[in-house]
Amino acid sequence: MRYLISVFLIFFGLNAGAQTTNSEIKSAPLVFPKIKSSVMIPVQIPLAEISNIINSSTPNLLFEDNSFTDNDNDQFKVKVWKTRPIRLVGGIKQNLLIEVPLKIWAEKGIGKFGLYNYQNTTFETVMYFSTQINFQNNWTVATKTSPLGFKWVTKPVLDYGKIKVPITSLIESTLQKQQADFSKTIDEMLAEQLNFQKYAVLAWNNFAQPFHISEEFDTWLKISPLNISISPLVFYGDRIDFNMEIETYSETFTGSKPSPSPLVKNVANFKNMPNLPQKFVLQTTANIPLMEAEEIAQKMFLGKEFDFREGKSKIIVDGVKISGEENRLVLEIHTSGALEGTSFISGIPVYDAEKRKIALSETTYKLTTKNILHKAAALLFKGKIVNLIETEYGIPTAAIEDDARKSIEEAFKKEYYKGLKLSGKVFDLKPTTILLNGEMLTVVINTEAQLVLKVTGF
Repeated sequence: MRYLISVFLIFFGLNAGAQTTNSEIKSAPLVFPKIKSSVMIPVQIPLAEISNIINSSTPNLLFEDNSFTDNDNDQFKVKVWKTRPIRLVGGIKQNLLIEVPLKIWAEKGIGKFGLYNYQNTTFETVMYFSTQINFQNNWTVATKTSPLGFKWVTKPVLDYGKIKVPITSLIESTLQKQQADFSKTIDEMLAEQLNFQKYAVLAWNNFAQPFHISEEFDTWLKISPLNISISPLVFYGDRIDFNMEIETYSETFTGSKPSPSPLVKNVANFKNMPNLPQKFVLQTTANIPLMEAEEIAQKMFLGKEFDFREGKSKIIVDGVKISGEENRLVLEIHTSGALEGTSFISGIPVYDAEKRKIALSETTYKLTTKNILHKAAALLFKGKIVNLIETEYGIPTAAIEDDARKSIEEAFKKEYYKGLKLSGKVFDLKPTTILLNGEMLTVVINTEAQLVLKVTGF
C-alpha cells in the first residue's frame, strides 16, 4: 500500500516545474501565478499481485480435524493443504475468479461397539470462488466472495482390501463448510490489505510543507492537492485497470518560506468518474529574468546604425534597457546622431510557435526628445525599429521547451520504487500564457502527455 504514496511523489515531482534560467538574479520577493494542473494516470494492477496478498496471508495447512469422536462420533479425521499457490483470473462480470488447489488427507474408522478398523487416504480437489470488488470512494475496498463449488482431481476412497469405501459425500460436506468459511477469510484479508485511507492521508500530508527548490535564489514550491477522481475498475484476464486524475495547485515563492498547508486526518472521498480521458495536460512554469531579455535586445540593437537622408545622416542606438509595466514589456532605446532622444516601444509578450520565441504584439511607440526638429528622423526611426522589434526581436524558448520535454520524458520512464513502474509519452509541449512578474517573465507551459503506472509488488 506504500505505492499510493509513490504515485503522489511521482506526480508532484513532475508538477514541480517552476524552472528558472541560469542568469536569474536575486531580487525582491516575487508573486508567481498559482497554477492549477491535473494529471491522468492509468493504473494497472496485475492479478498476480493480489494473488500474492492472498497467498502470503494464507497458511499451507488450511484445515485440520484431529478427533475421531467429534461431530457425533464420526470416526473421521481430515487435514487440508494448499498444493500450489492460489490463482486469480479476471471474470466477465467485473469479478475475480479464484482457484484454490487442495490436497486432502482423511482417515476413517469402520466398525461398531468401540471396535474400529482405520484406513487413511490422500486425494486432491480444486475449490473455486468468485469475488466482487468495489473500490469505494472513502478509499476502502469492499469485497463479496461466493463459493463456486469444487472439482475432484482424484476422488477419496478408503481401501479395506476387499472392501472399498467411497467417502466423497462425507468429504464434500466438510469441504462445503470450509469453502463458505474461506470465502469470509478472503474478504477479511482483502479488506485489511487494500485499505488505502491511511496511505492517502500520509501522501496528502507529505506535501503540507513547502519545498525549498533553490537555495541560491531562495525559491519555494508549494503543492496543494485539491481533488482526486477515480474511474470504475475494469477487469481483464490478468490484471485490473483504473484511471486516476489528481488535481493540484502549485505555487512558486521567493524570499521567506510560505506558511504550510494545514494537516489533515482524513482525505476527502475521491470522486467517482465513469469516464476519464487517457491523455492529460500538465501545466508548469519557467521563469526568464528581464535581464536576459535585455541582453538579447542589446546584442541585437546596441551600436546599430540607421541611415537617414540617403546616407547623409545616421541614427545610432547607444543604449537599450528593458522593463515591465503591467502586462507589457517596455524597450527603452537611447539614440544619438540624427535623433537624440529616448524611444519607448512597448508590447504584449506572446508566444510565436513557428519561430519558437517570445515576441511582442500590439506594440506602441513613444519618443522623448529635446529637439522638436527631429520629427522626420523620428518617423523614419519609428517605422524601422518597430518593424524590427515585431519581426526580428524575441526571446528564444527552444531550449526551455526541449529541456522541459526531455526532463518530463525522463521522469516518465523510470521505476521509482521496486515494483512501481511508470511509462509515458509527451505528445505536445508548448508555452501558452506569458506573464510579467516584477523582474521576471513567467512562461506557462502546457504539456499534453499520457502515463501508465504498473504496480508489480505490494
